[in-house]
Amino acid sequence: MRTESAAAAAEVERTRSTSLRYLNLFRLLMAGLFLVAGRDLGLGGERPLVFQVAAFAYLGLVLALGFPDASRRLGAERVIVLQVLVDVLALSVIMWASGGYRSGMPVLMMIVLAGAGLVMEGRMVLFFAALATLAVLIENAWRHAAGSDSVDFLQVGIFCAGFFGIALVARLLALRAKANATLAAERGLALAKQQAVSEHIIRDMQDGVIVVDAQGRILHLNAQAIALLGLTHSSAEALEGLALADLDEGFRPILQGALGDEGRLLRIGADGRLLRCRSVAGEAGSAAAGDTLLYLTDFEDIQRHLQQIKLAALGRLTASMAHEIRNPLSAVTQAAELLREEKRGEMQLRLVRIINDNAHRIERMIRDVLALGRREQAMPEALPLAAFVAEVIDARVFRAAQEEGLYHVDIDPGLTFAIDRAHLHQVLDNLLANASRYCSGAPGSVRLSAELLAGGRAALHVSDDGPGFDEAMRAQLFEPFFTTHPKGTGLGLYIARELAEANDATLELAPSTQGAHLVLTGRTTP
Repeated sequence: MRTESAAAAAEVERTRSTSLRYLNLFRLLMAGLFLVAGRDLGLGGERPLVFQVAAFAYLGLVLALGFPDASRRLGAERVIVLQVLVDVLALSVIMWASGGYRSGMPVLMMIVLAGAGLVMEGRMVLFFAALATLAVLIENAWRHAAGSDSVDFLQVGIFCAGFFGIALVARLLALRAKANATLAAERGLALAKQQAVSEHIIRDMQDGVIVVDAQGRILHLNAQAIALLGLTHSSAEALEGLALADLDEGFRPILQGALGDEGRLLRIGADGRLLRCRSVAGEAGSAAAGDTLLYLTDFEDIQRHLQQIKLAALGRLTASMAHEIRNPLSAVTQAAELLREEKRGEMQLRLVRIINDNAHRIERMIRDVLALGRREQAMPEALPLAAFVAEVIDARVFRAAQEEGLYHVDIDPGLTFAIDRAHLHQVLDNLLANASRYCSGAPGSVRLSAELLAGGRAALHVSDDGPGFDEAMRAQLFEPFFTTHPKGTGLGLYIARELAEANDATLELAPSTQGAHLVLTGRTTP
């Protein structure tokens, strides 16, 4: 804070020095004019010799006190006081030698007092106004006593009152200008510091930042954006002013406003790196109005970090699965023992069913654990969405006849969805399993629809008329091991979202007034 105050004071002092320099230039011009053209202007008519001596002396003192050496020797404040004293005294002598107040010297005194009020500190300017008033009154009183000329004391009084008025106004303006200059200097320093901090943050932040104008031309990009796009600093300098779409075709959907709040996964740049792109428009009325800020995040790095998290979660899961597997295995073992002792066929069938149910439960747990720990490489293809959904529904109805008539499908037969076939089957089967488990069971209680979005993307909607999710459940819905089903593992929706992101798609829970509504969004072409 002290540094900022000192810098502000230095700025104010520079402004004051500039004003004093202009005032000294005015004094020099005035003294030179007296000496060169004083007689032509009607000055010194009553006492020519006095006028000549006063003009020469005034010019010499102006030159002597105006050099920077005088300020270094005597001090700036003392030099200013001496300069104003010389101005008042010299103008008073010239006024006496030139016929009194009618010579115009009081007007020049007002100018000098106004300049003194702007550059001086303290209340010395009132002293100089009083000195000028006393000089004018003495000169006119002497002239009246000598009877050499008539004196208009009303006009003289107006001049004297003007001296004090101009001195006060100039002093108040100087104080206000000083306060404004100090405030402006402090705010300028604070703004410069804030700008330096902002530039440092943008330079060192992990996300890439690209600023484009309303026409899509690049205005600025930080070092991380240069690295993510596979560029060099020399080539990046040439990019400013270039159209963003010319840099990479993948940026076109961004400029068309097709990004949501969560952004979109795109492969952009020379290296084809998978980036999460998010755009933010400049606020109306601000300096950035009409500009767009594009944030680029290295999603491959996020995937590596998530893989580490999944491995840690898998370790915790294996520690807890010993207890989970022990219960069904105990039931299987006990049923096997009883089956060996039991002779009746009906009891054998019951025990065999118990063994099969628990064996299937163990197999499902192991399959989910394997899916959690390993993500297979996606091989997306443009799948006819309506036909593929019909195949998945037919397979489910074949396994569970009670689901027949449960699904209502409204999908354009020509709509495609770019995704790995096996991944889409697993995601869709999981969504339909959850919807059929919690819906009312009435015909058409599970609804599937699709729509074509801007930017070559499509959205598949799966909704039901069940109880839906409260706010607490919505926050945990896609977390691993979270489930409301007594026999569930809590990995279904988590794995479904992972598979969707592996195909540059998103799986989100949409707002709904009744039941659950999940939306799978992706590209229509690979």
